[in-house]
Amino acid sequence: MKFTKTLITLAVLSFAPSVFAADAIATVNGKQIKDSIYDVISKDIAASGQKIDDNTKNAIINELVSSELVYQEAQRLGLDKQPDYLAREELGRRKLLTSIFLQDYVKKHPISDADTKAAYEQYKKAYGDKEYNARHILVKTEAEAKDIIAQLNKGGDFAKLAKDKSIDPGSKEKGGDLGWFSPASMVKPFSDVAANLQKGAVSASPVQTQFGWHVIKLIDTRPAQPMAYDKLKDGLQKNLQQRNLEKFMSELRSKAKIEIAK
Repeated sequence: MKFTKTLITLAVLSFAPSVFAADAIATVNGKQIKDSIYDVISKDIAASGQKIDDNTKNAIINELVSSELVYQEAQRLGLDKQPDYLAREELGRRKLLTSIFLQDYVKKHPISDADTKAAYEQYKKAYGDKEYNARHILVKTEAEAKDIIAQLNKGGDFAKLAKDKSIDPGSKEKGGDLGWFSPASMVKPFSDVAANLQKGAVSASPVQTQFGWHVIKLIDTRPAQPMAYDKLKDGLQKNLQQRNLEKFMSELRSKAKIEIAK
């Protein structure tokens, strides 16, 4: 193989040329640093968009040499025999092999266009045929929400009450305005009430969700405008891949004999 000037200089100063094997990018104290290790690093760097020129190559080799020096010193001190190191080494091997396996599994089980389009149709169905524009006031207790409804029934200003009373940091400064949303994007108790309100109407009673108690005012409705297929395609495929992996893991568990020590 052809070596760069920097590597040749290193070899001349430190080692006899004969110590280099055909598959070694360098040697340190007689220990080979294999081409395959260099190749992995250079591929990762190239994948990030950086050009692999002579300067980059030299930097990689110098880093590998420095790393090997430290590695050898750690071995000399016996750090590679310590229980904590051995456990972490095993964990690292497990993670690496698991990652490689999962990448291979995804590659061998690609998501078809038909499956992706079917998932998009499910998304549109769940999205619904209408979008809603509403305001809300979120408080901690039902009593507070009932008091706000009473104030609104007496002519109170919804936006002002939202700014004064709401505990929702995302909407209170906008007078409780939530913008346009689909029913599927909101928790069900909230969306069920909003979908049944008349334009301009306020919920007659407080609506409870896991976030607290809501007073809802419907501003307007419009036909649904779900995102286009091309914009969602990648995300849908990733979701489908994740489901496939979860199904695969479930099958592995069902076939395995697992005993957990107590």
